[in-house]
Amino acid sequence: MDTTTWPGTVLILGLSLLALFLLIGTAATVLEFRKLKMSAAVQEELRQLVRRYEQLAENTLDAQRRTANDVSELRSRAASIEQILRSVE
Repeated sequence: MDTTTWPGTVLILGLSLLALFLLIGTAATVLEFRKLKMSAAVQEELRQLVRRYEQLAENTLDAQRRTANDVSELRSRAASIEQILRSVE
């Protein structure tokens, strides 16, 4: 029969506890790394969303300017048509 002595038991328990701490530390590090990786991915998606928004805003502003120019041209044409109609009366 093989009997374990107290120093051997303490050594085994100490090594087991050390292994448990290392396992917990590794798991915590991996979890933190995943969080950072996901956070970076979310930030990149937000940057892309902001870029798309800025491009859309720029395109909308250009469309508004073109529409304003077209409305101005239509007003001037309507004014000249009114002037021609008044001169005919």
